[in-house]
Amino acid sequence: MEIFEELKARGLLAQLTDEEEIKELINNGKATFYIGFDPTADSLHVGHFMALCLMKRLQMAGNRPIALLGGGTGMIGDPSGKTDMRKMMTKETIQHNCDCFKKQMSRFIDFSEGKALMVNNADWLLDLNYIEMIRDVGAHFSVNNMLRAECYKQRMEKGLTFLEFNYMIMQSYDFLRLYQDYGCNMQFGGDDQWSNMLGGTELIRRKLGKDAYAMTITLLLNSEGKKMGKTEKGAVWLDPEKTTPFEFFQYWRNVADADVLKCIKMLTFLPLDEIKKMESWEGSQLNDAKEILAWELTNLVHGKEEADKARDASHALFAGGGSKENMPTTILAEEDFKDGGIDILSMLVKAGLCTTRSDARRNVEQGGVSVNDEKVTDIKAVYAKDAFQNEFIVKKGKKSFMKFNLS
Repeated sequence: MEIFEELKARGLLAQLTDEEEIKELINNGKATFYIGFDPTADSLHVGHFMALCLMKRLQMAGNRPIALLGGGTGMIGDPSGKTDMRKMMTKETIQHNCDCFKKQMSRFIDFSEGKALMVNNADWLLDLNYIEMIRDVGAHFSVNNMLRAECYKQRMEKGLTFLEFNYMIMQSYDFLRLYQDYGCNMQFGGDDQWSNMLGGTELIRRKLGKDAYAMTITLLLNSEGKKMGKTEKGAVWLDPEKTTPFEFFQYWRNVADADVLKCIKMLTFLPLDEIKKMESWEGSQLNDAKEILAWELTNLVHGKEEADKARDASHALFAGGGSKENMPTTILAEEDFKDGGIDILSMLVKAGLCTTRSDARRNVEQGGVSVNDEKVTDIKAVYAKDAFQNEFIVKKGKKSFMKFNLS
């Protein structure tokens, strides 16, 4: 199966322009394509995972990826899918975030010997002459058409700033520059980016003629991916300092039954014929499929050693086997103890299992907290230091837990 057919079979392609031309390019390894990443945090997260895996697949088929870091567009903020304007970031923060992205992307994409490029749109956007820009590029955009785009329509009621209104033009200009400077003939993005991407394709053809070869594809999962990766503790990050390999493993281990095969198909590199055999799996076999998904993705992001450790710790906690050494651990210091003890609410908050003491109190009162597999019903329960000389594991619900050790 060639790469275009495989992408379709995995459910990755939603909308395309020029399908036959796109198929011809990527099947023959002739596509130079880009995907943009606005550096809104200092780590990539699960919502970016789809794009990174796609870039890896296409590179393996001989195509050349361009990872476009949005050092310039990050100064504006994409209004797509947002109900409010993004928080403004400084240039220093944006640069720091870009540096973090580069390191993480290198686990997925081979940037050696021109096999892929990493480009920052700050290189051309930050030095633009405003009058020249609106004459040269803005003249090709219809305000009427822009206001019909979903990314703007949903913001009109609450208010859309002129700053954000420029985002589509900036993103379109990115494609023009990448086309002219690097021979980029294709762009990928989530289906929430469709209007912005069409703007780029149309800009190239208007400025350079209808024969200019520029195409767009949107990914099926990217909009879903933005909903994924959210937990009670916040986003699921690729940075192990923000989301530990074990927490990352458990996130995928706990996906819904209805989503597990879709995620395996879209996000792992397991052969399709192997995945097809899983389609008949039911009951406990679905748990096996979830473990396969969790291990494959943890291996991809954090490496085999961390994936094995995470699986082992999961078995220790939930299946009664394996080593508990690799469980997530919170260290208690002297200052955490008041009068020689620490209460259960403080422990839940310190471990990040609950966001506030009120949240912790509610979980205890509702019977959702246990210590060493014994339910805690007293919100005033206090544990002395010597209780932590032996194994001490706090669980909240069925999926969140923490081991406590003394410093």
